[in-house]
This record gives sequence, structure tokens and C-alpha cells, in this order.
Amino acid sequence: MTMHVPSLGLSQIDLPRPYLLFLGDSIEPAYAKTAFGLRDWAPEFCVGEFALPEATVTAGLPQLTPAEAYARGARALVIGVANTGGVIQPNWIAALTEAIEAGLDIISGMHASLATVAPLKAAADAHGRRLIDIRVPPRGIPVATGRKRSGRRLLTVGTDCALGKKYTALSLARALRARGVAADFRASGQTGIMIAGGGIPMDAVVADFESGAAELLSPDAAPDHWDVIEGQGSLFHPSYSAVALGLLHGSQPDVIVVCHQPGRDHILGLEAFATPSLEEAIALNLQLGRRTNPAIRCGGISLNTAHLDEAESRRVLEATSRSLGLPAADPIRGGPMLDALVDSCLSG
Repeated sequence: MTMHVPSLGLSQIDLPRPYLLFLGDSIEPAYAKTAFGLRDWAPEFCVGEFALPEATVTAGLPQLTPAEAYARGARALVIGVANTGGVIQPNWIAALTEAIEAGLDIISGMHASLATVAPLKAAADAHGRRLIDIRVPPRGIPVATGRKRSGRRLLTVGTDCALGKKYTALSLARALRARGVAADFRASGQTGIMIAGGGIPMDAVVADFESGAAELLSPDAAPDHWDVIEGQGSLFHPSYSAVALGLLHGSQPDVIVVCHQPGRDHILGLEAFATPSLEEAIALNLQLGRRTNPAIRCGGISLNTAHLDEAESRRVLEATSRSLGLPAADPIRGGPMLDALVDSCLSG
């Protein structure tokens, strides 16, 4: 399922591969999305997984110590967790140091810089290993202009975080390319950048330059070329709405696809805040998106139905499509429903 995409020269990083995926002490699968994303979209680079004893989340890969992973060819440990605030937990330090001592570089998509963690810096210096931070935006990002750019753009947006915006963008870009449409996936988060080999970590960009970074991520292109842009956050998230709005204004999408997980009725980690209805999510994204692209429209709905069996998934997808008058699909399940979603995205 690996997808090679142009990196535009943005945050392009030569990463040591293959990887050992570190799951830390994760007990919530949604916070291990980096590990799952690499497993699903770059499986040939994933040797195994490594976690603390208290972890209950698994990526389903061989469970290896860092020394065992190095013996099997791994050359880096990737922190596969994306926790609230992007912090490196103190109880991870011993495990990460063990990986360094076993000969592995450390790759992190956290907000916290690896080199600022004194024990890790000391271990890396002593053993000649690299500490590689992915969440570093390029220098010289301009302030957004709002200038209309050539080419076509699709942005995945969501009712919450960690429910499938990246998977949807990757799946749609692949489906478009399978039809012979010129289409590129544009990574806006740490996991997408690791998969694609380039992009901009939008949530690490200073707020005044957020929309400018989105313009830089998706520049002028041929009239029939599609940039499929990975969404971040949610307009409805009390903590992460800013990155979603910056992406919406700066990417100037012609089409949005709204992502949701059926059954998730509150914002992940913020139980006091309900998730919006799909109708609300469509309306607000279109209202705000018209500021930079008056012709914006909703191409359809992407539902993450991984927790449902096939029959229930189909029932929910069909009911959602009838209710909204838009195609609804689970892009990972694929099939005719995904074909209908792609048709709708291309139809404008």
C-alpha cells in the first residue's frame, strides 16, 4: 500500500529504514495513529513493534526488543505515538535509551525535540546515533495571500482528530491515480510526512503563517492536476481548531470530504464537548472555506467503520448517504461506495 509522492522539497528528510515502531504505554488506539499509519502505508519499512509492559495497544507486528529489531535489519526506532501535546513521557526514556544503545537512531514526530531530553542526547552522542525530529516546519514560510492558484484541490476535514483524515486522503489520491488522474498526496502531519517523504507539519507552524504554509504545500499546478491534502484537527475541536482553519483557508479546496467515526459522540480526550453532526461539519467548513474559494463544495463523506462488521458498516454507510444526499464510503473497505465518492469529487 506504499505511496510515493513528490515532496516539493518541503521538510524532505532522508530517514534511516527499516523501522521498529515504539508504542510507549499506549492504552488508547487513536493515540497510536503514527504506528498504524506506517504499518498500513509503509509496511515494507516496519520490522516490528516495541512497547512498555503497561501498553495495551498493538499494531499487530512482531514484538521485538531493540536488539532483536536491529538484528533483523531495523535502523531506527520511530515513536509511533501522537499523544496530547506531543510530549516525550519520562517513563519512555529508559526504553528509548535502550534502542540507542542497540544501534538504532530515534525518529520522533512529537512537538518536543528529542535533543532537549538530556539523557537521550547524552546516549546519542555516546553511541553515535541520530535524533531526528519530523515536526520541524521549513524556514521562510510566507504570510498567506489568498491568491487563487491553478490546479484542483481536495481537502479532508473532520468532526474530530484521529478518525481517518490521513487515510482518506491517501486512499483518494491512490484511487484518482488508478483512474489515470494526475494526483498527489500532500502531507500535513508527522505520519504523513514519514509516509510521503516530505510535506509540512502544519501544527508546528506559527499561527500567523498557517495559511501561508498551506499555500506553499499546494502550489500552482496544471489545470487537471489534483492535490489531495491531508487535513488536521477539526474546526469543532476546542484545542486544535486553528490548524484546521489555516489549512482550509490556505489550501483553497475545490472539494472537501468530511471524515467521521460512527459512534464517536464526543471529542477524543474532551468528553465534555460533543462531536458535531455531519450536517454541521459540512455547513461550517463550506461557510468558512468560501472565504478563499467561493466555489468550494462537499464531495461526500468518509466514515471510519473499522469497529463495525461488514454488514453493519454497509448499513451505516447507506443510511448516511441517504440522509445527506451525498456518497458515503469507508475508503479502507473500498468497493463501489468508494468509486461513487471519487466520482462525486471529480464531478464539479
